[in-house]
This record gives sequence, structure tokens and C-alpha cells, in this order.
Amino acid sequence: MVIMQEEREGCCLISYAPLWRTMARTGATTYTLQVKGQISSSTIRRMKAGESVSTNTLDALCKILQCDLQDVVEYLPENNT
Repeated sequence: MVIMQEEREGCCLISYAPLWRTMARTGATTYTLQVKGQISSSTIRRMKAGESVSTNTLDALCKILQCDLQDVVEYLPENNT
């Protein structure tokens, strides 16, 4: 399964904003993700650009940051107004 931050026809948006807030709160850096979790620089770039990442990456982020999935991604429903 791949999580994406892009609008799909009539669907939703996934945001990585909670990840950056969680990292700020815990004092973690992208270097921390790379060293502790072996998250590649290209994966970090993809998250910063709002692109897809694997569920394995999400699992690793939760382990590194000792947090829940909602502290890494959030679902933003399509605005139908």
C-alpha cells in the first residue's frame, strides 16, 4: 500500500504536516530519520514534496519517533463547498 499526498478524482488528500510537527516537538531532524531509521534522503524529499511513501516507511517513522500513525499523516477530505 502506498500513501499519497495528492488529490485523486472525487477522493481525498493525505498530509505529512503532522510528521513535521511531531519532529519539531520531539527535536528529531531529517538526519535522525536517516541514521536511526535508515530512511533515505530520497524518501524524505518525497515526503517534503507531498509524494507517496510506503507503509513500511510509515511504520519506521512511527518506531523512530515513538508515535502513532496520526502523528505522521492526516487525512484531509475533499472540500465539497
